[in-house]
Amino acid sequence: MQTLLLDRRTQDMIEGYVPEGEVLTALVRFFSIFADNTRLRILSALAISEMCVTDISRVLGINQTTVSHQLRFLKDAGMVRYLRHGKIIFYSLSNDIVNDVLLKGVEFLGY
Repeated sequence: MQTLLLDRRTQDMIEGYVPEGEVLTALVRFFSIFADNTRLRILSALAISEMCVTDISRVLGINQTTVSHQLRFLKDAGMVRYLRHGKIIFYSLSNDIVNDVLLKGVEFLGY
């Protein structure tokens, strides 16, 4: 058996910091949302402006059915919120942190 080179304090810090259980599952679910091209494009567009399905579809060149499906997924994940104005539903990011995650990814990649 190998002996750890870390001191006990560092081991304790690591054990307290590394996610497990519910937190780990929630983090995996959160980051998996960013692993889809269409969802990333929609989130990026919504970081600029609130939009309806038709606008998102036209601006991004994605059919409305796909946009609606992905918006439902993003809404269920808590990433977007919506506001109905008559028959039209407008979508926006639910929280500035969503955009912060996107920007940090771009920064990490050096763009």
